[in-house]
Amino acid sequence: MLDGVLVGAVYGLAAMGITLIWGVMDVVNLTHGAMIVAGMFGVFLLVGATGMPAYGALAPVLVAGFFAGIALYWIAIHRMIGQPPLMSLLATFSVNLVLIGLGTAVWGTVLFNVQVSLPGLSLGRYTFPGTHIMAAVLTAVIAGALYLFLYRTRAGKAVRAVAGNREAAELVGIPTTRILALSCGLGVALACVSGALIATLFPFTVLSGDAYQLKSFVVTVLGGMGNPTGALIAGIALGLLEGLATPFMPVSWTLVIEFVLFVVVLIAFPGGLLSVRLRRRAR
Repeated sequence: MLDGVLVGAVYGLAAMGITLIWGVMDVVNLTHGAMIVAGMFGVFLLVGATGMPAYGALAPVLVAGFFAGIALYWIAIHRMIGQPPLMSLLATFSVNLVLIGLGTAVWGTVLFNVQVSLPGLSLGRYTFPGTHIMAAVLTAVIAGALYLFLYRTRAGKAVRAVAGNREAAELVGIPTTRILALSCGLGVALACVSGALIATLFPFTVLSGDAYQLKSFVVTVLGGMGNPTGALIAGIALGLLEGLATPFMPVSWTLVIEFVLFVVVLIAFPGGLLSVRLRRRAR
């Protein structure tokens, strides 16, 4: 159960990327799964080519993901800002197909694995893998860094201002186009680094991103669209659900339960469970 919480934190980190982009520019990024896979292969290739520790490869993957996100913004998203939502969906989905096609052509669909060995932690009759603990700790560090950026820096406050009211932000001199590109870079960087962390936990293929993208959508809806903190909390909750369900049913059924929950929350609480709680507190 607690191991599910550790893995769920990484799910939350992945969802923070997609919800950040949505919250700032109202765009659903359908390249999210491909960027998660890019992070997986980024750490795999860096470890294989340089021999550096897997966790040492996280920083290069994060930086590369940031610039990839900026490129994605100018290639597929910039002209779609303010257009009907279907336009940005089609644009990012097209880029996703290109990336997955290129990846499949280069690596096929064989299984890859990043070898990481860390001592686990034993509590009573339970043992928690060291890689899961490290992934959760690094997730907390990255999420904390994002929080500090958004609430303690000038650029972060500009991101929040654009997310709140883009027209008003322009009137006070905030370069909204640059902020949108910055936000896209941050969102993709989070997707890539979460993929790198997932690669230290589980084997993966070029096609693995679809499953994690779907989990990210579930987490985003549970936590509230455009709410990075809610995404992290919802990711932990989803991991806890998986941890509770796995001993009693086949693993394949956990995905069914997650999507039933996704549909129920989407119908009953379109703004997300956490958003509902925040609104009630405000009253």
